[in-house]
Amino acid sequence: MLRLPIPFPRTAPSRAAPALDDPLTPALLARVRAIELRARRLVNTLFLGEYHAVFRGRGLEFDELRPYVPGDDVRALDWNAYARTGEPFIRRYREDRDLTVIFVVDVSASQFAGAAPVAKSALAAEIAAVLALAAVRNKDRVGLLLFAGRPQRYVRPAGGATHVLRVIREILRARPAHPGTDLAAALQYLVGVQRRRATVFLISDFLAPVEPARLRAAASRHDLIAVTVRDPVDEALPDAGVVTVADAETGAVLELDTCDPAVREAYARRVRELDADRAALFGQLGIDEIRAVAGEDYVPALLRFFRRRGAAA
Repeated sequence: MLRLPIPFPRTAPSRAAPALDDPLTPALLARVRAIELRARRLVNTLFLGEYHAVFRGRGLEFDELRPYVPGDDVRALDWNAYARTGEPFIRRYREDRDLTVIFVVDVSASQFAGAAPVAKSALAAEIAAVLALAAVRNKDRVGLLLFAGRPQRYVRPAGGATHVLRVIREILRARPAHPGTDLAAALQYLVGVQRRRATVFLISDFLAPVEPARLRAAASRHDLIAVTVRDPVDEALPDAGVVTVADAETGAVLELDTCDPAVREAYARRVRELDADRAALFGQLGIDEIRAVAGEDYVPALLRFFRRRGAAA
């Protein structure tokens, strides 16, 4: 049986008991470590400078005075210090970063559905790891909000590589505590707990409709960036005969004749309609989108995002 997030109205299903998070086994910790190492390599070679160039601090603050040396920019001379001491001094400033980055990650059942060897949840964890490591290397703080049918775990923003390991671990071991996907509830919770402006990465397959009012309220307070993670079968059913499909969110079961081009086209058309509605809403609210597909290299998509943002800055 193929498990998919079916983008059509479904008959009300019987609800399964909420799943518990995966235990902290050595295998899970090894996956966390592997993702952290891969993300660290990407940050060191590709994304550290890209992140710093795009997500700038809030301004400059005075750091120190140091003696003038030939070749210094005379515009940086501190004339008050010169008047007091008779010696030329250069004013030095440092970037006041103190940025907060929050990852709002969908851990609903659809994130574990699909046919690719890499689950969408694992792809979400790896993309979050790259962005989080780039953030803490730039002295920014990173937080996490996991959600499914409701917000289910919030990790307060903090800095440091150890904290990033916790973020990766929480994403990888999370299982949906409530059925369904409710991004609006997660955004409402976020606006309540994160008063100060933050950069917020929304990571989901976005196969459920998005409530415009909640998204608009969150976008007015925070810099929202959508990261759409999909499995190939989320967008196009394969020609695989009559298959029994179970809705990953609700458990509802139906049979589809995937040999019928009309069936495949109806499925793909519905996904395109959802994507078009969401893209139009994101465009109205100025929300950037990064698209990644399980089983494919996500690095080009991240680089395009950073360079698009850098050009617009």
